[in-house]
Amino acid sequence: MANRSIDKVFLATVIFLMLGGFFIFMSASLGLLARQGPQFGATAFNQAFSGLFLGSIALVVFSKIEYLFWKKYAIHIFAFSIIATALVFVPALGFTHGGARRWLDLGFITFQPSEFLKFGAVLCLAAWFSSFKYKVQSVKWGLVPLLAVIGIVGLILLLQPDMDTFLVISAAVVSMFFVAGGKWRHMLALFGIAVIGFTLIVFSKPYLMERVLTFVDPSRDPSGAGWQIQQSLIAVGSGEMFGKGFGQSIQKFKFLPEPIGDSIFAVAAEEFGFVGGIVIIAAFVLFLLRGLSIARRAPDAFSGLLVSGIVIMIVFQSLINIAAIIGVFPLSGLPLPFISHGGTAILFALIEVGIVLNISRYKRNI
Repeated sequence: MANRSIDKVFLATVIFLMLGGFFIFMSASLGLLARQGPQFGATAFNQAFSGLFLGSIALVVFSKIEYLFWKKYAIHIFAFSIIATALVFVPALGFTHGGARRWLDLGFITFQPSEFLKFGAVLCLAAWFSSFKYKVQSVKWGLVPLLAVIGIVGLILLLQPDMDTFLVISAAVVSMFFVAGGKWRHMLALFGIAVIGFTLIVFSKPYLMERVLTFVDPSRDPSGAGWQIQQSLIAVGSGEMFGKGFGQSIQKFKFLPEPIGDSIFAVAAEEFGFVGGIVIIAAFVLFLLRGLSIARRAPDAFSGLLVSGIVIMIVFQSLINIAAIIGVFPLSGLPLPFISHGGTAILFALIEVGIVLNISRYKRNI
C-alpha cells in the first residue's frame, strides 16, 4: 500500500520539459509552416492532443496503477509489444517513411510501435532479473536471457531498419543487468559483442556507414550527407551565449532538414543560446538523478529495476540526440524526448513517467 505522495521534484522536472518543449516545438514548427503550409495545423494538433493532452491524462492514470500489476503481466506485455512491432511488415498496416518501415496506419491514427517495444523490453527484464536476483550473476539466468531479449528486439528493429531505437533499448537493458548485479566479466563480454556486432552492422548497412563517415569528417559532403550536421552546428553556434530570442531562428526555415524532429535542439540552441542549451541538458540530468533516487528508495527489486530502466532509456536517448546535433556522436534520427514532434513518443514517455511516479509513492521496507 502506498504510504507517501508522489515525488514532486521528479514531476516538476517532467512538467518543465513538457511545457518548455512545447514552446520550443511551436517555434520550430514555424519552419514547417513556411515549407508545407497546410500540414502545420495537423502537426501542431497531433503534438498538442496526442502528445500533451492524452499524455497528461495517461500520466495521471498510470500513476494510480499499482506497480505490481506490471510485474504480473510483464511477459504478456513484452510478447504483445513484439507482435505489434512486427505488424509494420504487414502491407495493409505498415507504411514506409524516409526509407524505413516503422509505422502502423490504423486508419484514425498512425502509431510507432517501437515505442511500445522499448517499454516491453525494459519491463520484461525488470521482472526477470528481480525474480532471479540471486542467479543474475550466472550465465544461464542472467546473461543468456539478456542476450535473448536483445536478439529478439534487434531482429525486428534492424529489419525495419531502426538501429537508433535498438541502441537505446540495448543501453537501457544492459544498464539494468549491471544494476541487478551482473558480473563485470559478463559486462566486458557484452561490450566485446557490441563492438563486433556494431562493426558488422555498419559495414553491412550503407546508410550507417555514411553516418559514420560523415561523423568522422562532417565537411566531406556538405550538400549531401553532411548537410544536416553542418546546418545544425551553424544554428548552435549562431545562438552564442543567450540566443537570438524565441521564434527568431533562421535555420529552421530553409536549412535544418527536421526542425521539429531530431534537429529541434539546434533550434532551441539558436534561439536560447548556450545558456538555454545548458538548461535543457540540466533538466535531463535532474530527471536522471531524481529517477535513480526513486529507484534507490523503491520498495523492491522489481520496482527499482523498472525505474532504472525507464529513466536511463529516456535520458540516454536525449543525450544521443543532443550529442549528434553538436557533432560528438553520429547523427541518429532519434527524437528529443518530451520536445521533438511525435505523439506516440511523448505518450509512451508520459505513461512511463506515470509508472515511475506510482513507484515513488512507496517506501522501501527496512
